[in-house]
Amino acid sequence: MYMFLGVSIIADRFMASIEVITSQVKEVTITKPNGEMTVTTVRIWNETVSNLTLMALGSSAPEILLSVIEVCGHNFDAGELGPGTIVGSAAFNMFVIIGLCVWVIPDGESRKIKHLRVFFITAFWSIFAYIWLYLILAVISPGIVEVWEAVVTLLYFPVCVILAWIADRRLLFYKYMHKRYRADKRHGIVVEMEGDLAPKDIDVIMDGKLSEGSLCPGNSTSVTVSVQTGNDLDQSKDEVVRMLKDLKEKHPDKDLDQLIEMANYSALVHQKKSRAFYRVQATRMMIGAGNILKKHAAEHTRRSGAGGQEADKATCSHICFESAQYQCTENCGTLSLWVILDGGTGQNTFYVDYYTENGSANAGADYEFSEGTLKFNPGETRKEIKVTILDDDIFEEDEHFFVRLQNLRSEEGENEGTGIPPKGRLVEPLAATITILDDDHAGIFTFGHRVLRVSESSGTLALTVVRNSGSRGTVSVPYHTEDGSAKAGVDYEEARGELEFTNEQTSQTIQVRIINVEEYEKQENFFIVLEEPRWLKRGLSALLLNQGNPTPEEEEARRISEMGKPILGEYSRIEVIIEESCEFKTTVDKLLKDTNLAVVIGSHSWREQFIEAVTVSAGQSRDGDEEPQRMPNCFDYFIHIFCIFWKILFACVPPTQYWNGWACFIVSITVIGILTAIIGDLASHFGCTVGLRDSVTAVVFVALGTSLPDTFASKVAATQDPYADASVGNVTGSNAVNVFLGIGVAWSVAAVYWKVKGKVFRVDPGSLAFSVTLFTIFAFFTMGVLMLRRRPSIGGELGGPRIPKILTSLLFFGLWFLYILFSSLEAYCHIKGF
Repeated sequence: MYMFLGVSIIADRFMASIEVITSQVKEVTITKPNGEMTVTTVRIWNETVSNLTLMALGSSAPEILLSVIEVCGHNFDAGELGPGTIVGSAAFNMFVIIGLCVWVIPDGESRKIKHLRVFFITAFWSIFAYIWLYLILAVISPGIVEVWEAVVTLLYFPVCVILAWIADRRLLFYKYMHKRYRADKRHGIVVEMEGDLAPKDIDVIMDGKLSEGSLCPGNSTSVTVSVQTGNDLDQSKDEVVRMLKDLKEKHPDKDLDQLIEMANYSALVHQKKSRAFYRVQATRMMIGAGNILKKHAAEHTRRSGAGGQEADKATCSHICFESAQYQCTENCGTLSLWVILDGGTGQNTFYVDYYTENGSANAGADYEFSEGTLKFNPGETRKEIKVTILDDDIFEEDEHFFVRLQNLRSEEGENEGTGIPPKGRLVEPLAATITILDDDHAGIFTFGHRVLRVSESSGTLALTVVRNSGSRGTVSVPYHTEDGSAKAGVDYEEARGELEFTNEQTSQTIQVRIINVEEYEKQENFFIVLEEPRWLKRGLSALLLNQGNPTPEEEEARRISEMGKPILGEYSRIEVIIEESCEFKTTVDKLLKDTNLAVVIGSHSWREQFIEAVTVSAGQSRDGDEEPQRMPNCFDYFIHIFCIFWKILFACVPPTQYWNGWACFIVSITVIGILTAIIGDLASHFGCTVGLRDSVTAVVFVALGTSLPDTFASKVAATQDPYADASVGNVTGSNAVNVFLGIGVAWSVAAVYWKVKGKVFRVDPGSLAFSVTLFTIFAFFTMGVLMLRRRPSIGGELGGPRIPKILTSLLFFGLWFLYILFSSLEAYCHIKGF
């Protein structure tokens, strides 16, 4: 039993590496109809393929390796322990695990298999594998396994995987129900489509190449990409978005950080999980390593409690300009700029130099050059810099220059770069830009940009209209909004009005309320248009412009005044693009990253693994996952001490972060092989000691020991998953893989070995053929019962009303008991076999 525990713990590392490997993603570039390119993330591994290959290998590695090692270790002669363990494990999986999963669902609830196509394929192969095993043992060539029979058995594995992949991808006879991904024109979210026609006249670029999907006819409002398994990522995003919205509605008094903490663990619990995750979770809870979801959420809370810049301010003063932008008219005389000191202990004296620098404005012509040193005494937080602005009567464009900070030092002579944590540092903004506005004319009215991107969470958008090249007189500028893809009343509130610029006033703001609908990805646009400005208070220039029959002198004055008439500038129409909230999107992305199961169960360093190995954590709480992480009890400490040898030993396995999990994968499967070889010898000695044949030892004890982790994993999957695929569907796939790999590899090697020696590979069909036949009959019956349970009166393969649920579980447990009983009686010749 202690050896089985060791195999379970190293299989934990093995499955964690598989989770990391199969969770790898790649970026796919999509060109939308408007020519805009967007990048989306899709998984490299198809879920069905990973379940039937790496996941099944990780789950069944002990049984498969036991069969291979037994044949190779017994001079390539057939043994009873390996094949018997495979068939016994299949029976335990089919009857006990499924029966337990039916039982543990709460009364009145049910779980259905979602991907029936894949389930039918794996269910067929899980039964056909044992029918084929019977055929090659007792029908085609009784007692002899020929090379072609063993090789075909092995080749059934890739055939099974390919057919399951075809069913999942809806290819060949499923082509009219093809799975694709589309980029919705409004929301830009890549979603899965089934049964729809593909778009036409759209270029779809994947990794720099034109996708074949772009040649199919269909609706041109979406973009298709023939990639796989990306939908799960988008469903995860949608789930996190929905979760955050629900939490905001339920807890309006909570700030975003509190909502993130609440959503973190909830997202971990409710997101779709792989078979590897359930296996790792079950093993770690069994050996006293605690609930990995709660541990991860608690660690995330601890890490997020540390403040970055705020923590630095506790000991280090930050010095910068109060504002990065200043404006003044050229007749203002003197402009004041403020430098502020924030944070620190307040007990140090700092010196910082400043100087002016030309931009389009020149020192001596537009302003007076200035430089000097500011001194911050203990307790002082603000210092003033004064710059003299020079006036003229020349019409000119607005100009700017800079004032910069440099050479911060303390009175003690310390500064940055000495290797000692600094007492003060310069932070942004280190430079202030001063814009000198010409005041000799009425002005040019314009927006600062042609396009403005805003977050949908910005609330009220304050858009500045600037008055350049003069600020004489009072001017009114009408404005209004126009719809684009964003609609008034849906994405923003319509605005219309007039801005009034008083004499010498250089800016005004237009306010438009943005409606926050909290979309993960969004890009809608509308426009704000400035209409022709007009004078409200008519000065001399305005009167000259309105005179009729002017004299030559007045005509010249009118020409000069015409230059000062208020006009619209270059950007009189601005496009406002409403995008998803950066904070909201970052929050969703951060939650997705923090709740990435590969990160949760993976490891990043040997130090982390050894700390985890010697740390005891609480197991599963009685009240389920909603209860906070509790302190370890006596039983948790007992289990931890009992497993400490294996934990420390297997902490030497490379972390899953190395080589994207492959280093851990290779080392783990090697260690599993070594332990399995030892278990094979111990099982044979155990059988001899108590007087049991190897076939009985394999079917009862070895199969039970290798299947216990899968039992706990399936139990957790059945209760936590909304569907039955993770608990039932994976059992059928695992049973098929056991035969095709476990027996296929072992017997292929042995058959080829004896063929080279000019002999045949003999396998006694006796007990094995009888066990296979008995299992096949019971498996057909089990599949039939599961299909009947999909009727509306029960609701699904798992759970359902209390009475049918209990009867089904007892039936499956009874089938396993009968299988053990009849197999044992046949092994001791109380029942005639083959």
